[in-house]
Amino acid sequence: MDQPHALVVASPGLGHLIPALELGNRLSSILNIHVTILAITSGSSSLTETEMIHAAAARGTCDIMELPSVDIEDLVEPDATVVTKIVTMMRAMKPAVRDAVKSMKQKPTVMIVDFFGTALLSITDVGVTAKYVYIPSHAWFLALIVYLPVLDKVVEGEYVDIKEPMKIPGCKPVGPKELLDTMLDRSDQQYRECVQSGLEIPMSDGVLVNTWEELQGKTLAALREDMDLNRVMKVPVYPIGPIVRTNVLIEKPNSIFEWLDKHGERSVLYVCLGSGGTLSLEQTMELAWGLELSGQSFLWVLRRPASYLGGSSKDDDQVSVGLPEGFLDRTRGVGLVVTEWAPQVEILSHGSIGGFLSHCGWSSVLESLTKGVPIVAWPLYAEQWMNATLLTEEIGVAIRTSDLPSKKVIGREEVAYLVKKIVVEEDKEGRKIKAKAEEVRVSSERAWTHGGSSHSSLFEWAKRCRLVS
Repeated sequence: MDQPHALVVASPGLGHLIPALELGNRLSSILNIHVTILAITSGSSSLTETEMIHAAAARGTCDIMELPSVDIEDLVEPDATVVTKIVTMMRAMKPAVRDAVKSMKQKPTVMIVDFFGTALLSITDVGVTAKYVYIPSHAWFLALIVYLPVLDKVVEGEYVDIKEPMKIPGCKPVGPKELLDTMLDRSDQQYRECVQSGLEIPMSDGVLVNTWEELQGKTLAALREDMDLNRVMKVPVYPIGPIVRTNVLIEKPNSIFEWLDKHGERSVLYVCLGSGGTLSLEQTMELAWGLELSGQSFLWVLRRPASYLGGSSKDDDQVSVGLPEGFLDRTRGVGLVVTEWAPQVEILSHGSIGGFLSHCGWSSVLESLTKGVPIVAWPLYAEQWMNATLLTEEIGVAIRTSDLPSKKVIGREEVAYLVKKIVVEEDKEGRKIKAKAEEVRVSSERAWTHGGSSHSSLFEWAKRCRLVS
């Protein structure tokens, strides 16, 4: 008899592909079912995206089908945002996805789409009996998205101009410092697409979300039980997190790990602002001065400053571009600056890492929390403003900049202060954050033990859609 078969559809871009691959891996290994990942690749698929698909295929836990995206040039304005382009592309892919599913020898009975692929929920006549949405972010983000169509009707003017934070039933209110990028300009098509997603998510059979009961119990309870939120949510929510990339074996010798091995326990700050996290030249300078001023050891994965054009990021002599003169010489031994991709999960697992200065992308956040590493929150775009508030005010595992780094240059003195507070634990607040980070690490492990909250939630979902008996 054939194994039950689930289909996971990944929208284009590394940030959407990785969560889909990790979800597929988890479903296959825990539930022992057949999983196919349908990876929709953008025309300009990066080498990393291709490598990721090949690496996942080699792992052998899931079948992977690549589906080249259709041309949408005639469907979007030339200056359309990335969100608008991806959602439009996913909508235009409906016939191709339908054909791909029909061509499968063993038809999937369950289809899972991501936040950008909710238009695919209306696909019929392919034998899929249950359709779900996977939100690789947290429960507060999900609550905001499904409640956005209500806010769209009741809030007048731009959200950036609101005086009072907007109430979401049973959840933390959302103020101007927590707005999603897509909410900053209500006349932009990406905002309309976001509202549309909020309407489409509850048309699924349920939502899988990358968080866990012990981390966000209050918000998850609101999504399930709050009468006002239930009027829009309507379908069950299954917290199945944390789902993060697993450690891979690092080939020796490796210069990064040889450098980390020379440092004491919890003494190094890891600095990485994500694959899209580019800073201005001025901000790169201030961050560098701040790291030097702090006197703490640091490992900095540095992207080319936004105002620097030209030069290959692989040229060693280009590492110093955008850094203060003599910075690399003065911090030699104390700091390590790398401009290539770095194995983040493995770095955060290293005993010498005592803090993470992060853009607060949810994948990076979970990679940090599952290792018990506290965070200096440096949110840049997407839902990262919201994530930074969640980490500092609700969970208590982070400290954040006094202003949004995307709006104001954060000065060197403040950088040094934040670094010392997290790495050195100079005061009561620093010690409290460290203790909370360790507590969250323990709860993240407990959630996935047999009978733990996320393990139970996954099996409850799998039984409901008849993937397991």
